Amino acid sequence: AVVSTQSTGGIEQKRQTLNELIEYITSNSNVIFEAAYPETIRMLQCNVVRYFPPNQDDDKEDFDQDEDEPNYDPAWPHLQLVYEYFLRFMESADFQPSMCKKYCDQKFVLQIMTLFNSEDPRERDLLKTLLHRIYGKFLGLRSFIRKHINFIFLRYIFEGVVCNGIAEFLEILGSIINGFAVPLKQEHRHFLLKVLIPLHKPRGVAAYHAQLAYCMVQFVEKDPSLTEAAVLGLLKLWPRTNSAKEVMLLGEMEEILDIIEPAQFKKVISPLFKMLARSVASPQFQVAERALYYWNNEYIMSLIEEHHRIIMPVMFPALYIISKDHWNQTIVALVYNVLKTFMEMNNLLFDELTLSYKAERQRERRRDTQREEAWKRIQKLAIKASNFSGTASGVSGSDTG
Repeated sequence: AVVSTQSTGGIEQKRQTLNELIEYITSNSNVIFEAAYPETIRMLQCNVVRYFPPNQDDDKEDFDQDEDEPNYDPAWPHLQLVYEYFLRFMESADFQPSMCKKYCDQKFVLQIMTLFNSEDPRERDLLKTLLHRIYGKFLGLRSFIRKHINFIFLRYIFEGVVCNGIAEFLEILGSIINGFAVPLKQEHRHFLLKVLIPLHKPRGVAAYHAQLAYCMVQFVEKDPSLTEAAVLGLLKLWPRTNSAKEVMLLGEMEEILDIIEPAQFKKVISPLFKMLARSVASPQFQVAERALYYWNNEYIMSLIEEHHRIIMPVMFPALYIISKDHWNQTIVALVYNVLKTFMEMNNLLFDELTLSYKAERQRERRRDTQREEAWKRIQKLAIKASNFSGTASGVSGSDTG
């Protein structure tokens, strides 16, 4: 029966009914019969399915999770009971997916996924659990759920259509990726290369970066052959002027390097450490500090030591310059530790690089001096030419007179 919610008494009656249903289905067995499936689905649709106004891209990207308060739905006490009942219904030992699949179809799943656009984080959290349960119990809906999540992500990346639930979708995908069979299907590899990596590009990446980084690490751990593509993909999207984003990506890259296989590390040494050299040389001290923390990671240090002959020449110029004239003393101290580590790894190579760098600097100074002298000569010639032109014009004028 549909209870009117126009009065306080009706709302209270509905709340009591839902609480009784939750208690009944949790405490008893053999309580779910065939007729309950369509009615439960209909009850959920009638109470929670609704549509939200389109999000404004700029508003969402300027949202700060630490400072801005989320918009809480005033109807949440009621919505929570409805979601709670449906979850208990699905988790019951009596629940039979074969009976429910007729009613829990693609249309219903699409309605549930639309609700992820809710601005209330409490609702999105319960929706995340609900969609994960549906994914686990209905094998026939798995491909559809993955494809629609892809669709939502691609619209966000390339059309700027914001969805509030991107972090929650990524959290679901983190669990799904963990269960992928090896070797990975082409569909899953495509998802990493064409969806997850481009998700680093939008300005609003901070809102879901933790979940995105987890998915990236899961993929690399599942299939090490994807490591090179993942690392190079991140380097291609590396920020030039956004220091906060650069710090985030440095953290993500370290997580990937934590599980990288030595053979895969060898493939990305050159582009990876060229990027690290730029980050270490950054005038923004948080970027430089985060990059230098790589040398505190034991596993990364073991990889660096194994390939120090390739890495030291790439890193040395940036480290040497910073050790002499960086404005932040904390960074200078960290750089001295890194230089000391390199010296201990290979003292002869370190001395060669020092001499080579100093010689190159001297050549540069000579070139600068020669350039300045050349410009001075050009200026003198220009002044002489100007004076000669003025004299010639004066002589010509007197002859005419």
